[in-house]
Amino acid sequence: MASTPDIHPQPTNQWPNDPAPLVGYLSRKALPIKRNDAEPLTREDVQFDLLHHIFNDRHKVFTPQAPSEDSKVHFCDLYVNALYMSHKCSKVLKDKMAETPAFAVELSKISLLTNVGRINTTMAFFPEMKTALRTYHPVPSLQKTDGNAQDAPRIKNCLKAALLPSELKNMPPSTPEEILQKSRAHQLPSTSIVNLIFVLANHAAPLASTHFDPPVNFLDLFLPINIASADRARAFLWLVFHYLEGPDQPNPYDDDYSRQHPGKVPWLRRLSDEEMLLENVDTPDEIEWGRTMSAQRNLFLQKLVNSIEKEKKVKAAASASRLTDPNSGRPRPFRIQQEGTRDKPYIHYLPPDRAPQMTHSVSDDHRLSYGSSRGPHRNMLQHAWQVVTSTDPLADSDEELHDEHVRLDYSRRVDVIARLRGRPPSPPPDQMPPDSSASSYPPPSSISDTREHRWRTVESWK
Repeated sequence: MASTPDIHPQPTNQWPNDPAPLVGYLSRKALPIKRNDAEPLTREDVQFDLLHHIFNDRHKVFTPQAPSEDSKVHFCDLYVNALYMSHKCSKVLKDKMAETPAFAVELSKISLLTNVGRINTTMAFFPEMKTALRTYHPVPSLQKTDGNAQDAPRIKNCLKAALLPSELKNMPPSTPEEILQKSRAHQLPSTSIVNLIFVLANHAAPLASTHFDPPVNFLDLFLPINIASADRARAFLWLVFHYLEGPDQPNPYDDDYSRQHPGKVPWLRRLSDEEMLLENVDTPDEIEWGRTMSAQRNLFLQKLVNSIEKEKKVKAAASASRLTDPNSGRPRPFRIQQEGTRDKPYIHYLPPDRAPQMTHSVSDDHRLSYGSSRGPHRNMLQHAWQVVTSTDPLADSDEELHDEHVRLDYSRRVDVIARLRGRPPSPPPDQMPPDSSASSYPPPSSISDTREHRWRTVESWK
């Protein structure tokens, strides 16, 4: 078959030693539709005439993949039912498809473009979309019903879940050879129609030389090229039947060229520039509706930006008011502590049958004196109670003047620790007299009341 070189013109500035690009690379690179936000997708963008010929084909030659009363169904029913039976298809969407069959066909056409990669996952088809990750595009030729066309990511998730019951448990076939092997073994259907299109799109380059004449491949069927839409639709349906029903079965989409060249798709007639202008022509109503939806989208974006700016100004004003007004907002805990003082004195627990005793505060100018009078000696419990009821808890113990009872209490504590350890503290203290009632310490006037003395005493307990 002779092929025209004007489908994919080669660049003139290519280096002479560079290898030729792989088949399908150039078309694969430019496959997704690229449009700005709020820009309508025209009939030429979606190749409306191609989709019309595919979904309006009346040949009931495909094995149904969903419960059906007919032994064979046409492609439209095959694809719409596959989309409807997907477990990722929501109940609201299923109800809308059952209620409005025209919406189901329109959604299936958009899904087919998503299936082959012509519509990528950055597109959405409802104007109230807020995310910046996707762009909104009205599709006047495929949105003539009042149904929500969803967005491309949801459509693709629905397509990936459109599998046969047997493929839900096991991995579906991922190569054309696996699908042909099942169809030759009369395991019909060999795979789901959605999975077949995924496989054909992923293997467009290696299958190009098998079914097409260069430089055309499977993905080129969905691009705006100079091949008649009806012929491209026939070639697409020929491939679907070839893989789903088997290459050994008589293909109803054969023509003289495909019969003379087994494995090749039917003849693809080239169009002149004038003939291409007659295909995929937008109607005036579609052009007007596209402009209306674009204006609605721009108005929505303007309101969205204004609301965001207003919210930022409100937050900035609230932050400024909290900074200028110290009483506004949530108060933060703030405490100023000085050495030897607290916000509130600690209150010791006193039994109810005993009257509280007067506590004495200690300041830098007046220090508490416990008295040096020699009274009857207290035991350790009595001395502890005396300390609790007569000592100012806010006073620094290093600044207190030790009386005889305090020194006797220290001596008894050292004796207890020595008995527990089984040996005297190191360095050893002075020899204590046999009479435990007598004090082992020299008179109070000979004792240094400094922090250094207290530190030496504590270190000796270790």
